[in-house]
Amino acid sequence: MYNYEALSSDDRIQMCAKIGIKSSDELFNVIPAGARVTDFKLNEPLSELEVQKKLKKISSENNTAYACFLGAGAYKKFIPSALLDTVSRYEFLSAYTPYQAEISQGSLQIMYEFQTMICNLCAQDVANASVYDGATACAEAILMACRLSKKNKAFVDENINPNYLEVIKTYLYAANIELIISNACNDEDLACKLYQSPNYLGEIMQVPQKNNKEIIIACVDISTLSLLEPPKSDITVGDFQTLGLSLNFGGPYGGFICCHDEYKRQLPGRIVGKTVDKEGNDAYVLTLQAREQHIRREKATSNICSNQAHCALCATLYLSLLGEKGFREVNYLAYKNAHNLAKGLQNKGYKILNENFFNEFVYELKDGQNAQIYLEMLKEKGILGGIALDNKRILTAATELNDEDEIKLYLSL
Repeated sequence: MYNYEALSSDDRIQMCAKIGIKSSDELFNVIPAGARVTDFKLNEPLSELEVQKKLKKISSENNTAYACFLGAGAYKKFIPSALLDTVSRYEFLSAYTPYQAEISQGSLQIMYEFQTMICNLCAQDVANASVYDGATACAEAILMACRLSKKNKAFVDENINPNYLEVIKTYLYAANIELIISNACNDEDLACKLYQSPNYLGEIMQVPQKNNKEIIIACVDISTLSLLEPPKSDITVGDFQTLGLSLNFGGPYGGFICCHDEYKRQLPGRIVGKTVDKEGNDAYVLTLQAREQHIRREKATSNICSNQAHCALCATLYLSLLGEKGFREVNYLAYKNAHNLAKGLQNKGYKILNENFFNEFVYELKDGQNAQIYLEMLKEKGILGGIALDNKRILTAATELNDEDEIKLYLSL
């Protein structure tokens, strides 16, 4: 049983001859020998039938029946069945960048509706048609602020999601932008201040004080804006995993950036606009296209091409199916469940370390308890109880799926 190969040995020989080389190995001569991987340590090859059997055996070891109280940027949320059925249609699964507007009206309309919903939730003027994830949204927003202010120094609050911070460091290092990480900063030569609310520890934060003309960037959990007032920031960013995207072993998720109208030409990615055709019907077009695919590379606002259009479709359908009332109700349940869990833990002698939280909080274990051992005990009983921040502190979250029975079981253990 042989697998299909797109190119035969003869094909490869002809292609190499066409470009004046003897073998494909010559293509990699520009890479230093020390940087090349020579031994992949692969197992012996298997047939397609054997691979299928092996993968099914491995996948059978997955256990997804836990009561999940994990958070830290990825949450197990309710997803309507109608959403999964709709996004699986072939028209959407074959999605690609809608370069030809006349044959891409459906995709463009979805992007337009997504932008509109993001703007409404965040109380901003303009949103782009999504970016890769929340981490890259933060990094892109800082680059955007530096272009607008013509400064190269940025402040990031120390309690931002650490995964987001690593991505920010990578972006800013490559862009020669100085990064200040602290809990406060009064430097008057900043391009921007980035903070997260609720932050990595679940605490709802106030907008930092603005000095001079620095740009304030708020990273938000967009689901919390169903009940909380949107931040009064210049740029608002975040991840929209909580809008109809399952955990998926860590992705793909999606990110958004929205801002004041005056900043729109520095938004990375693209913006879909609405107009009318020559017969007066609604028509959707790519209005601003600031990616390197569309304009000169050095003028592009972003060279990351993935805009997660299919994930944005999921988010748009999720919000449409729930409606404003349903969106509020679902997230009120998450809020209530988290506060009931926190109150129950407090009654059992655990210290809650948050002053003001939505659906995620940190609690401290009692003397003599170890976080890792404690969480393993919960896992053995069918509960993913949270994330150990250190030996004594646990970050835990609740959503609308964590009903009264799951909370009672958590507290009983």
